[in-house]
Amino acid sequence: MRDHDVVIAGGGLTGLVLGRTLAGVFGAGGRIAILDAGGASGRPDARSYALSAGSQRLLETVGMWAGVAEEAQPVSGIDITDSSLTDAIRPVLLSYDTIVGEGEPGMWIVPADALQKAALAVIDNTPGLTRLAGTATGLAADGSGITLRLVNGEAIKAGLVVACDGRKSPLRAAAGIGVVERQYAQTGIVTTVRHERPHGGRAVQHFLPAGPFAILPLTGNRACVTWTEDEGEAARILALDDAGFLGELEKRFGHRLGALKLAGPRGSWPLAMHLARELIAPRFALVGDAVRGVHPIAGQGLNLGLRDVAALSECLVDAVRVGLDVGDGTALERYARWRRFDGAASAAAFSALNALFSQDNALLRSVRDAGLGVVDRLPGLKRALVSEASGLTGEVPKLLKGEVLAI
Repeated sequence: MRDHDVVIAGGGLTGLVLGRTLAGVFGAGGRIAILDAGGASGRPDARSYALSAGSQRLLETVGMWAGVAEEAQPVSGIDITDSSLTDAIRPVLLSYDTIVGEGEPGMWIVPADALQKAALAVIDNTPGLTRLAGTATGLAADGSGITLRLVNGEAIKAGLVVACDGRKSPLRAAAGIGVVERQYAQTGIVTTVRHERPHGGRAVQHFLPAGPFAILPLTGNRACVTWTEDEGEAARILALDDAGFLGELEKRFGHRLGALKLAGPRGSWPLAMHLARELIAPRFALVGDAVRGVHPIAGQGLNLGLRDVAALSECLVDAVRVGLDVGDGTALERYARWRRFDGAASAAAFSALNALFSQDNALLRSVRDAGLGVVDRLPGLKRALVSEASGLTGEVPKLLKGEVLAI
């Protein structure tokens, strides 16, 4: 006897969105559960997410967008520079608008805490969806289902287990799925600033010798700053008091938006890439950071995870509609084929971009600048890049197109 049809291990955004999506399709009788290990620090999350148009459509379709819409800043365009930290002037080498379709923003910047809060509010009012507290330590599948073993000795039986349990995914290891990993010897730093002049909805990507420095517009005269720094230099910067930290930030930010003030906490994390060797096992699937961790140079980590959610949901719904079990291997194989290439290609591309732009070599910079200038003069190529970043190219899952899934 199954306790649940689907158990989602992980209470982060991908797990919450997947739970809401499946419960919304299967209804009150669907028996969907989210197993959350807890452990949140309670501290504010300094990050903001760059959500693609496809991700925004998904969140709107499953009823999560309304709760965060007022705090979501549409991005009107992106300006890119490539310069040394000491350069007094940073000319824009590539500039493009991020509008798709009939005036739809191709990207939105949303504070992480606001999005998590909006997702939880919807989850707590979704029939057929149960939130469980606990940590899974192992799993075993057979012909009738899959059993999760918890640290407290309990066992949960389901038709399918989906691991949304992060980069270090205990369930990925328990399923015997290995990973390819790479350490970057870099640290990501993030904070929020308030600036004197309006940003006009434009994002800025400064390519500096240590790595990219991104200015992401937020509502009001605010911006989320995300930058990549060498490990040693990052440790020095993070150890500074607020005045010293702001001084380092001002060196990289530039003066286009006037005077700056810190407007939020600072955060940091070591940068690394990993890629799971498989996406599925019997009655088991990986989603989001459990599948891959990519360099934040393009801000696509959450978008890739939400593409996983949309693809897996569609595969499961299509299988159940024709009478197959929710953990059917054919549906999982379809999901793995759908998402394998995109994840691997994205991880490789972002790693290559980081390697290309994180070098302070005058000759290499001149070649990079020439390449950016060529792209700037090709409007068709710029439109293609915007469409790709919007999550609207290739075999697009229905939810990313704003279409409702139904049995």
